[in-house]
Amino acid sequence: MADQRALEEVVTFTSDLIRIDTTNRGGGDCRERPAAEYAAARLAEAGLEPVLLERTPGRTNVVARLEGTDPSADALLLHGHLDVVPAEPADWSVHPFSGEIRDGVVWGRGAVDMKNMDAMILSVVRSWAREGVRPRRDVVIAFTADEEASAADGAGFLADRHAGLFEGCTEGVSESGAYTFHDGQGRQFYPIGAGERGTGWMRLTARGRAGHGSKVNRENAVTRLAAAITRIGGHEWPLRLTPTVRAALTEIAAVYGVDADLSDVDALLDKLGGAAKLVEATVRNSTNPTMLDAGYKVNVIPGEAVAHVDGRFLPGSEDEFRATMDRLTGPDVDWEFVHREVALQAPVDSPTFARMREAVEEFAPGAHTVPYCMSGGTDAKQFARLGITGYGFAPLKLPEGFDYQALFHGVDERVPVEALEFGVRVLDRFLRSA
Repeated sequence: MADQRALEEVVTFTSDLIRIDTTNRGGGDCRERPAAEYAAARLAEAGLEPVLLERTPGRTNVVARLEGTDPSADALLLHGHLDVVPAEPADWSVHPFSGEIRDGVVWGRGAVDMKNMDAMILSVVRSWAREGVRPRRDVVIAFTADEEASAADGAGFLADRHAGLFEGCTEGVSESGAYTFHDGQGRQFYPIGAGERGTGWMRLTARGRAGHGSKVNRENAVTRLAAAITRIGGHEWPLRLTPTVRAALTEIAAVYGVDADLSDVDALLDKLGGAAKLVEATVRNSTNPTMLDAGYKVNVIPGEAVAHVDGRFLPGSEDEFRATMDRLTGPDVDWEFVHREVALQAPVDSPTFARMREAVEEFAPGAHTVPYCMSGGTDAKQFARLGITGYGFAPLKLPEGFDYQALFHGVDERVPVEALEFGVRVLDRFLRSA
């Protein structure tokens, strides 16, 4: 089991990493190198030989390999990103890059997404070095840049240009899983990620006839775009159940003692109380308009109008997604992907999933571990190009009322010290058995 020093270090490392501002505003506006150097130094102190890799100066990734005892075993990838989304200090109770530890809680941007997991990985590896522990299978550790944008400078770059560093890796573990979900009725769930919807960020462009704002114009680009956006925002996507979501619904229904009638999923979700939130966003594709840009003066009808839409599609449904977008945009609006990544699915009956479940249940007796599909995406999409099956497993034990999902990219992001200590224990237990 992880030693006391590991439990102390995970708090220190989380706080230290938060204080290193790695805000990713997109468009290349980020510098992860100071955080990468920090992580690499901690790994080197544990006897590993990390390498620092950049596609763009300052956009630094760290990769190291911990050799296992069984050279014939497949390797496991353990990865976390170093960048964070922007935070406006005026909106926060504490400065978002203070890493302040107050009343048993670590505050700051990245506390749950995902410098906490980075710190857990560092703490476990260092604990093993002190104890002389080696895993059964090789463990490749990767701290990546640019996850909060396109991953082009991060996991995408590593997968495309440095695939050899991941030789033998068949499975990967990263963020967004094994955290406490309270259903509001006294039940505790620990959802383990076993799938991700695909990412389809789109640009829509409507073209028309420019002219004076006082004249009749049947070819108004803004009107055409607005009509398409209204259709897209109001579209009711049909139900599409993947194996991971079917398993989630079946297991959650069993906890509530209700029949898992998958012929009427909406009715089933109504019976699952608060736990329905774990599934409801992943029974359908989705398209949410997020940005609009048109015109430069109120009395000038522009010749072009642009919108952006955040689209997500389930495994096996990308063709349907594309065809539906063609129909919803219509003949007067063009659309294209500005960022597209595949949907993922991982088996929930694998030995690795079972070991993750066992590790959580050892330290959270009475809780319910269930599979789930993430509504968004992670770096697992890029590593999937290398044939690596990805799971979401960044364990945290959270008190009731602590809304983990709301803190992702939210104001006053924070993580309890107790949650970090739980995470180290569970991650250590899983990796020893993996």
